Amino acid sequence: MSAGEPPFQREIALLYTEHHSWLFTWLRRKLGCRQNAADLAQDTFARILNARETVATLREPRAYLSTTARRLLIDQARRKQIEQAYLQELALTVDALEGFQSPEQVHTTLEALEQIAFILEGLHEYSRQAFVLYYLEDMTQQQIARQLKLSERTVRKYLIQALMHCSHSVDT
Repeated sequence: MSAGEPPFQREIALLYTEHHSWLFTWLRRKLGCRQNAADLAQDTFARILNARETVATLREPRAYLSTTARRLLIDQARRKQIEQAYLQELALTVDALEGFQSPEQVHTTLEALEQIAFILEGLHEYSRQAFVLYYLEDMTQQQIARQLKLSERTVRKYLIQALMHCSHSVDT
């Protein structure tokens, strides 16, 4: 410590050098983990630095340090509790949305449908309806024939026309 340091820095430096090892040992026994104890000891001194309170007049510096460390432990436990609750809610939301498309997937699907609609514009109405019912509604040729009041052979002819039209439109 140099004489030119501000008084607050000298006070903190003195508190740190005199009590850091004690605080670290106390936290290591309490937490059972060397790394967590080191992190929390560092956080304790950081909190004291940020508080900018006068530490020179402390009668019980170890009690002050342990109280600050306990409060940090409580804050940490609360954060973990909130994080755990958030993760549980997130998991429930993911489960609830399973099977639904994401906004990006919906957008991509809509773009594809717009392209299909544009390509099918030049088709005869029955060809277009047969294509949509077969490829987008997953209906069988027999079901389409019944719905459109056509023969299955005519439905096949319209599907072939639609595919050829699509193939020609994509090639050009």
